[in-house]
Amino acid sequence: MPFREFLTACSKGDQMAVFWLLYRLQNRAEHKLTRDFWTFLLNRSAHRHGGYVGPGAVIAGEPVLPHGLHGVYISRFAVIGTGCRIYQNVTIGEVDGRAPVIGDGCLIGAGAVLVGNIRIGNHVKIGAGAVIRQNLSDGCTAVAQPPRILERGTEHDEREKPGLAGNRPERPGP
Repeated sequence: MPFREFLTACSKGDQMAVFWLLYRLQNRAEHKLTRDFWTFLLNRSAHRHGGYVGPGAVIAGEPVLPHGLHGVYISRFAVIGTGCRIYQNVTIGEVDGRAPVIGDGCLIGAGAVLVGNIRIGNHVKIGAGAVIRQNLSDGCTAVAQPPRILERGTEHDEREKPGLAGNRPERPGP
């Protein structure tokens, strides 16, 4: 592929393979000017994909991104092991310059948030929408918090509101 076509493919962000190639080139660059060049193209490609991967993030291998980089934010201090599967809108963020260290073979569900100086073990499954702020040991599964009811309607209000399929059956009364 000629260099001009390569630059066009990088700036468009059409393929994730090009994105990961830029990532590897950026990490291997020895000179600051070269690294800045690859960082520019990488950020442009990530922006086109709708996500962000920090320039100092350590990612072993290529993670599986079933929905592309859509909404995925990876802090520049994050460390991600091999064979991880990351769905859309995941945030792997930092607190005071400390970001999660994620083991090999992890699954991170859509909309999950991992923040702070935490360790995620190998083969951990994190459910969609979960907020993780503590260490997780190997092989465990973490899911979102149970929902909280902030306000309850009266029994009278519940009977008058029809459900999705029409009126609800009457509840047996005392």
